[in-house]
Amino acid sequence: MPEGRDRYACSITSLTLLISLTRVIPDILQELDPPQPAHWRHHLLLLYKKGVYLSHTGEKMLFWVLGLLILCVFLWTCKGNLKIADITDKYIFITGCDSGFGNLAAKTFDKKGFHVIAACLTESGSTALKAETSERLHTVLLDVTDPENVKRTTQWVKDKVGEKGLWGLINNAGVPGVLAPTDWLTLEDYREPVEVNLFGLISVTLNMLPLVKKAQGRVINVSSVGGRLAIVGGGYTPSKYAVEGFNDSLRRDMKAFGVHVSCIEPGLFKTNLADPVKTLEKKLAIWEQLSPDIKQQYGEGYIEKSLDKLKGNTSFVNMDLSLVVECMDHALTSLFPKTHYAAGKDAKIFWIPLSHMPAVLQDFLLLKQKAELANLKAV
Repeated sequence: MPEGRDRYACSITSLTLLISLTRVIPDILQELDPPQPAHWRHHLLLLYKKGVYLSHTGEKMLFWVLGLLILCVFLWTCKGNLKIADITDKYIFITGCDSGFGNLAAKTFDKKGFHVIAACLTESGSTALKAETSERLHTVLLDVTDPENVKRTTQWVKDKVGEKGLWGLINNAGVPGVLAPTDWLTLEDYREPVEVNLFGLISVTLNMLPLVKKAQGRVINVSSVGGRLAIVGGGYTPSKYAVEGFNDSLRRDMKAFGVHVSCIEPGLFKTNLADPVKTLEKKLAIWEQLSPDIKQQYGEGYIEKSLDKLKGNTSFVNMDLSLVVECMDHALTSLFPKTHYAAGKDAKIFWIPLSHMPAVLQDFLLLKQKAELANLKAV
């Protein structure tokens, strides 16, 4: 019996100890891991709400920015569509109207109601144009490289327009000259395109400018993508680069007089100017005059290889000349004409963007279009 009482007493003691531990354990755990204060949860909730608020604010800001951009595009488009009030009392003078852009422009603006004075180089071109237009249109024979001819024509135009002045001057006359590698050419090969495309344009502009200032009108210079990028050798590209420079300085000088100056940069178009047969004939004539060394460097089949390369780029040639005339129309009639117009899909998609690229990329793409030389060591 004494042993039984001991065991019973031990069991009672153990149970009492277990109950005590059960009461103490929560206190111990609380000391080891104290509960977070209520303000901590409050701060966390505030941070969450702030994050949600910032997210919503960012979304609203993006929405307003997009809305503003859309509004700007809309207003810019509307601005470009605003036209001058009346064109039936306005005179415009266009050079190079025998064919191509100038010929189509003269017909188009005559139909619109402008008083068109179309300058042609040949009598046949003048006669053909008059046969297809109204009595409002007048033609005049003009060689832009002849200073006396330009002065006489200016006086004749002055008598025609009277006190109204000249609303529009479109410098369109131009020639390609010889398009060939630079080391094939002489100084004389550069002279013709520079005389016509640059000095002829400047001569006509300087003489007609007082009439344009009187009307607070427009000057439109037809340049080329060749004035932004040297695509081929010869005098055409330098002349068009110079036209771009003259155009920019003229635009800034005339701004104070209320005269708008625009430059049109057509891509490759199928016109008499770019007649492949005439271009080939000129190149063959130059080839016959080359030294034996240069012929050996380029090889007898170089011209044929170059033509084969060009045949692969026929998709670049624009057939619709009205794309250029539409640019002229906007520059003449818009209340807010552009300073530069790119005409033709090739100009907009390839040539003009390429002109902004690094020279190393320009060289890589343009040199791929050139035929390989036969013997570089024959120097």
